Amino acid sequence: MQAGLLCNTAVTQWLHHGLVDKQTEFVLRTIEERDIRFVRLWFTDVLGTLKSVAIAPAELEGAFSEGIGFDGSAIEGFARVYESDMLAKPDPETFTILPWRGEESGVARMFCDIQLPDGSPSWADPRHVLTRALSKAADKGFTFYTHPEIEFFLFKNQPEKGQQPIPVDEVGYFDHSPSAVGYDFRRQAITMLESMGISVEFSHHEGAPGQQEIDLRYADALTTADNIMTFRVVMKEVALAQGVYASFMPKPFSQYPGSGMHTHLSLFEGDRNAFYEAGADYQLSKTGRQFIAGLLKHAPEITAVTNQWVNSYKRLSGGGEAPSFICWGHNNRSALIRVPMYKPTKGNSTRIEFRSLDSACNPYLSFALMLAAGMKGIEEGYELPPGSEDDVWSLSEPERAALGIAPLPQSLGDAIKVMEKSELVAETLGEHVFDFFLRNKRAEWEEYRSQVTAFELDKYLPVL
Repeated sequence: MQAGLLCNTAVTQWLHHGLVDKQTEFVLRTIEERDIRFVRLWFTDVLGTLKSVAIAPAELEGAFSEGIGFDGSAIEGFARVYESDMLAKPDPETFTILPWRGEESGVARMFCDIQLPDGSPSWADPRHVLTRALSKAADKGFTFYTHPEIEFFLFKNQPEKGQQPIPVDEVGYFDHSPSAVGYDFRRQAITMLESMGISVEFSHHEGAPGQQEIDLRYADALTTADNIMTFRVVMKEVALAQGVYASFMPKPFSQYPGSGMHTHLSLFEGDRNAFYEAGADYQLSKTGRQFIAGLLKHAPEITAVTNQWVNSYKRLSGGGEAPSFICWGHNNRSALIRVPMYKPTKGNSTRIEFRSLDSACNPYLSFALMLAAGMKGIEEGYELPPGSEDDVWSLSEPERAALGIAPLPQSLGDAIKVMEKSELVAETLGEHVFDFFLRNKRAEWEEYRSQVTAFELDKYLPVL
């Protein structure tokens, strides 16, 4: 109790002296009124792994004004040993209470921007990479909005090494099964998300056994990226509380579809949807068509980031509505980009759906590159090729070639080779993130290539 009294006294003093802005004041008052004893400061490394440090409320004044120091050389991709001092500076706009920590002596969290000792942004901070890309778009009058459909699996327990995961159910797409674990799981997970200010649009069982989908509402891209990171933690926490295990692995089963994160995108100029043009094909403006053209042209270059794991390419090559080829269409769910028309008379609903992304990516880097590719199409006036309404999976390779439909990279190794030659990716990520990401992914690919798999042993050992 004494520690809590000390914390509340410090908070009261800051408020009394009027030393904080309105959002910071809201944070401090909430901490005092809700008896918050710990505040977790969150950020991610270059690969999108969540990092966390807990501080007492008494330390918040210094955290807001100066940041909390940490050893950047211990974080993947952040710094070398001789330049390791870094600061995590909390963003008060991201403050929320963690509902799974209980009502008494609660815990809150805020996302952080990472800074160097001189106060400048860290070149290795994925959140800053996205902020920088959003600022470039804002300079041209655009705000970037995203809406992710996040898929993941629930397993009966966390598989031990060498064991196959066991899904929590055997039901399929949109199946309503109140007795199934997924039904209660989604209800509790959504309640928890919404208590943290994260709005959910839809939820349902996906196509594979144990597979779930929860769709977040539209928000600006930075808020969405923060929400995705929070979403992953919430799913893990709810699963743990229910005695099951949540996984965002892109393709855990050979025989079932993998987990994607189809993401709807739009640009706004003020209150006007820049993708909307009444009377145009699919209500899609010239700006929208150029944005799609940019995504199509640069899709191979950004795939190593939007699909950053060896396992990601098992999903992309395995069908199940996962795109393998670079094309766009309207009702074509085999295309890389789809132009949905759920509400054709409502201009602000006009958007595009980018379908290759998986739910295990780093959302900050992925959104930054998707925006940069689309903006390049607008800036350079790219021409949009004809759309495809064919099932591109059913076409032969010569038929696809005749239609000008090229494949996405078919492995992480292929994706790395394309990315390392990309000026757009290097410029968007910055030299430090670009170089580290490539080094890390080359190492992952080489480690994977050296493995002797169960497939090889089962197929060749009996006959060779």
